[in-house]
Amino acid sequence: MAKHTAVKFIEELISLQSEKEREKISRYFKADDDENKVIGVRMKHTFGLAKKFSNDMPLHEIKKLLDSPYYEVRMGAVSVMDFQVRPKSASEEFRRARYDLYLNRHDRINNWDFVDRAAPRVIGSYLYDYKLPRDILYDHAGSDNPWERRTAIVSTAWFIKKGELEDTYNITELLLNDEHEYVQKAVGTWVRHAGKTDEGRLLDFLEKHAAKIQPTTLTIMMEKLDKKQKDYFRNK
Repeated sequence: MAKHTAVKFIEELISLQSEKEREKISRYFKADDDENKVIGVRMKHTFGLAKKFSNDMPLHEIKKLLDSPYYEVRMGAVSVMDFQVRPKSASEEFRRARYDLYLNRHDRINNWDFVDRAAPRVIGSYLYDYKLPRDILYDHAGSDNPWERRTAIVSTAWFIKKGELEDTYNITELLLNDEHEYVQKAVGTWVRHAGKTDEGRLLDFLEKHAAKIQPTTLTIMMEKLDKKQKDYFRNK
């Protein structure tokens, strides 16, 4: 029997609660309904607890964490998944189960930092390591759910890490006119990262698209360019 259960995780999380932190996170998360509550635990403590519990937390217990209305508990769930898929000893079947859980319970992964915490490894590295089709990312790019759209672009972080940029740029083209702030920020951020790998590819992309990229997104994409380049693309 696993010693690291959802009940025990939540009990330990509550023991780390701080009213000051609860107020801080509530403002940040805009938690104001029965499905999005805040305990008040610093993220470093939530991550540390997730790392500890990841050693022996079965999938059905992670599911229970995702069902929680509390922000930190769901952050714990995605963090446990992230830690569990990192070891080289993790089997394809083990990783597939966490990949499926992430995608099937995206209704509970409903904030930008949940996506950023888990999508690169749980989704991106799984697709990369097993050379799987990436259609699911393109499907998510067309979703009505902004967090699924963010998953589409954030998952490509792992491809960028491995020197593959095609999917990042292709998905970015699908999301260029996205109206959601946190989708746009993700697009800008990961195109900027892709530009660190191949600046020429970034410049070609901006040459083609700069005129229709939202100003804030364009600024993020161009962060590492020099002033002359930035001025040029802003005036396209």
